[in-house]
Amino acid sequence: MKSLRTYSIPFTGLKPGKHNFEFVITNAFFDEFEYSLVKKADLKCSVELEKQETMLILNFHINGKIDMTCDKCLAEYPQQVDIHEQQIAKFSEEDIDDKEEIITLTKNDHEINIAGLIYEYVNVAAPFIAVCSDEGNTPYCDKEMLDRLNKLADNSEQNDKADPRWDVLKKIK
Repeated sequence: MKSLRTYSIPFTGLKPGKHNFEFVITNAFFDEFEYSLVKKADLKCSVELEKQETMLILNFHINGKIDMTCDKCLAEYPQQVDIHEQQIAKFSEEDIDDKEEIITLTKNDHEINIAGLIYEYVNVAAPFIAVCSDEGNTPYCDKEMLDRLNKLADNSEQNDKADPRWDVLKKIK
């Protein structure tokens, strides 16, 4: 978890206004999270922090590639991501209801760690169904696996047509 300290932004000495921060996100970042969907990545994260009297407004822009496993052929392929998110952090002495999506900072806080936010944004941006854009025509596709799947699909269609017992059972309806 010590490597995640590099993703802390000290805001105490900053003047009110906009400030820009750059972060590089690699495999080592995701190694810190045990159950991450993403294990390999080459991302750049730009954070624009706007400091105001009562709050911080964080605008995230994360772009680059994450390595995903294709759900069809089980080969690794690079998935491009371009993420734009915003997070608000308020200065307050009282706890704000957990249902709100606002970070609460007390007067004892001097920095904000954005590692958890970056992790969340990248994992949410990962596709639910991971398949490459041009199936079978890319250098990272497992063509042998795709051929086997196509043969199995063809065999199951032929088996459905070839068995007359099912036709007799359909007449019972």
